[in-house]
Amino acid sequence: MAAQNWRTEDWTVVYLGGLIIAVVIALFSWKVMDVRDLVPTYRWTTDGQIASQAPGWISTLDSIAKDAEKRGEGGVVTRANALKEALEKGDRKEIEKAADRLTRLGRETVAGATGVIIHGHAAADPAAKVFTWGNLSKVLYLGIAWLIFAVIGIKFIGGKAGAFIAAFPAIFLLAWLSRFLAGNGMFINFGIEYVIFALFLGLLISNTIGTPEWLKPAVQTEFYIKTGLVLLGASLLMFEILQAGALGIIQAVAVVFVIWSFCFWLCKKLKVDDDFAAILSSAVAICGVSAAIAICGAINADKKKLSYVVALVLIVAVPMMVVMPWIVNATGMDHLVAGAWIGGTLDTSASVVAAGGLISDAAMKTGVIVKFSQNALIGVAAFILVIWWTYKNAGAGGERPSPSIIWERFPKFILGFLAVSLVFSFFLHIDVVDGTRAVFGEFRTWWFALAFISIGLEARFMDLAGMGRGRPALAFIAAQTVNIFWTLLLAYLLFSGVIFPQPDIR
Repeated sequence: MAAQNWRTEDWTVVYLGGLIIAVVIALFSWKVMDVRDLVPTYRWTTDGQIASQAPGWISTLDSIAKDAEKRGEGGVVTRANALKEALEKGDRKEIEKAADRLTRLGRETVAGATGVIIHGHAAADPAAKVFTWGNLSKVLYLGIAWLIFAVIGIKFIGGKAGAFIAAFPAIFLLAWLSRFLAGNGMFINFGIEYVIFALFLGLLISNTIGTPEWLKPAVQTEFYIKTGLVLLGASLLMFEILQAGALGIIQAVAVVFVIWSFCFWLCKKLKVDDDFAAILSSAVAICGVSAAIAICGAINADKKKLSYVVALVLIVAVPMMVVMPWIVNATGMDHLVAGAWIGGTLDTSASVVAAGGLISDAAMKTGVIVKFSQNALIGVAAFILVIWWTYKNAGAGGERPSPSIIWERFPKFILGFLAVSLVFSFFLHIDVVDGTRAVFGEFRTWWFALAFISIGLEARFMDLAGMGRGRPALAFIAAQTVNIFWTLLLAYLLFSGVIFPQPDIR
């Protein structure tokens, strides 16, 4: 019996995640190849989309040039004006070159960040980037590698490897399609992530033609999510929260504790079940989609609830990205306070950078510092919550659970997630961590994309739309509203200089 326990799905994904990590680190350390070359591109923007955004970019560049001229920064003025002229001509190649010159001013500056945004769109020619054999071959090789890794895991836990092999390519192709759709510049601007497209594609199939029987062996939601969560540990680094500084840590802890507790309490008042409440609370208090996925996997909640929460997060985040910078500029809010406010409320690092860039360099940097602090708390929150959940469920019958029962019910893949985080935080050289960060992010995203395709293939539109009769959505929106005001208060107290000396963030 003991030997059999080591072949459960929970333990298997730990071995599988460890194998993937070991292979990547070996390739990187032995200089077999640059592992970053394994990452395909999915970004694409049409000529028409560039033309439609050009007037807004030109207006931003005018402001950058005027501010730089006042400061006597002639080089910034020249580069901003050159990019403006290229946009007015509409020459995509010229726009790309001029934007690249602007990015060299530094991504941490408003001018440089603007250059990065415009360069990203201009360089994302679908014919020249996404649909080249060089890029598609990376997707093909990843698909083959993922099939091999997945089959090892499926075989280890006693699954039908042959049926899985026959069905997996279709699931992988759907996952690629979700990432391709999310790679369009319009969706990137609004922070609409691949998870929405993956879920929608799966739902579209299951609610029209129905999920074919031959496809079902590769619909392995739990297996994909758990493997992705083990790899997620590689991006949650303890030293990043230490580098963020004391004020960022204080704000992150205060936001997570207060908002999580409030949201969970409100969910209970609205009679939202505990699993739903935990996912909702983690999403609104910590960092949106990543936190929701991590906590859902940790407490083994219904994946339909995860899909519901992810959709809520992204729907609410889009207007916040636009409205919050407008409020900052309209009220003349201190830019460090503004950055801390944005970093503590927006749910993705990309949206924090985009919103902060609409204000100033200082706001953008402060927002990223605070966001790093909250991201790093995913592991801590997951560990505490899973201990509590395991103890609660083990004692659900009214009897005090024994340590052996708690251990038996504890989700073992969480140990893999924490072990990976600790190894990458304290035991690997920083060059290895930085050199493999992009590829592990790519691999984690693939596992999660496969998981959301699978969730959609197993769900019905009406089941998701009618979940909780609107009460979970009400709890989330109410908690996010409280989060906005609570985080603004903390940002003012910590970053305005009224209590602590204002940090030197420029």
